[in-house]
Amino acid sequence: MLGFSRRPWTSDGFRTSWGKTCIKAALPDDLHFHDLRGSAVVRLAVAGATVPEIATFTGHSLKDVEVILDKHYLGRDVRLAENAVRKLEQKERRTKSVKGR
Repeated sequence: MLGFSRRPWTSDGFRTSWGKTCIKAALPDDLHFHDLRGSAVVRLAVAGATVPEIATFTGHSLKDVEVILDKHYLGRDVRLAENAVRKLEQKERRTKSVKGR
């Protein structure tokens, strides 16, 4: 991640900036930067992004994205089930319209 000067953050510089941002935004004390990255992984997956697209966006490895999706989030995200049903219904509508011609 790059700071405002277009140079990489130092760990202390990022930690300080993150802390100030959390205070300013009134975020909970137990929220960590990596929590946001994990949430981004899930939101991107629900939106239909591929694992390589997600990894490129978040900076995770492909394997890490898959682990996050598999172990921590997707099994409990009802939006994925809703997306799956929508896709199935769209496929069935297309199939019926082709057969009905």
